[in-house]
Amino acid sequence: MGLRFTFVLLCLLAGSVDAASATPSSPHKAYLSLIIDDLGQNLPRDRRVLALPGPVTAAIMPDTPHAAEVAREAHRAGKLVMLHMPMDPATGPFAWHPELPIEELGKRLDAAFAAVPYTSGINNHMGSRMTAQPQAMAWLMANLQQRHKFFVDSRTSAQTVAAAEAQKIGLASVSRDVFLDDERTEAAIAQQLQTAIDLARRQGSAVMIGHPYPQTLAVLERELPKLKAQGIEWIDIKSMISLRSNRAMVGHGKDGVYR
Repeated sequence: MGLRFTFVLLCLLAGSVDAASATPSSPHKAYLSLIIDDLGQNLPRDRRVLALPGPVTAAIMPDTPHAAEVAREAHRAGKLVMLHMPMDPATGPFAWHPELPIEELGKRLDAAFAAVPYTSGINNHMGSRMTAQPQAMAWLMANLQQRHKFFVDSRTSAQTVAAAEAQKIGLASVSRDVFLDDERTEAAIAQQLQTAIDLARRQGSAVMIGHPYPQTLAVLERELPKLKAQGIEWIDIKSMISLRSNRAMVGHGKDGVYR
């Protein structure tokens, strides 16, 4: 009886070892999203952005000569379109400033949306002073919710409350993790892309923002096609918002809550 039990036990153990070796644990998923800001100023350059592989999001400034045309071309190319909303210290007819009344902010937002068709959401252009204004940001998030638009906090300031105000009312939103091209050299941009990849592997996802600089585009044209082979899932910003479920990453807050 004892020998038979020992034999059966050994067989079961051997089977479990074989099963474990035959079904290795699946690798940790890593997701990346990319937004290119400041579009609408230069058609040939912007078309190069739209030709990038994968679900790159086009963030278009309303006060540019080709805003509507680039938005239409991006939409035809299957790219998500965002309004790249100027905010203080940005200037111009659409720009938001802290001293403006809510009524004027609303008029400027309406005009900006009219200038950029096919928008799914917005992110801030500059905005270090404006995104630190709780009342204005709370109004903006409620307005975007009524319009069924999402918000991306570019996080141009450590004092931003924009994502926190979006989170309070459950507005679909996400925050930028990595700026690709604060330093405009191919080597620095490639290093920032690698930083984003490493971050995505650690925390599951990373949101990148870049600009249509020649150096940035050269790196992206070269490196984006290689992401899949590196085990990186390339998703659009709407999918990233869904993936993160409006929760803050470690760099943006604590326990999923924006600070």
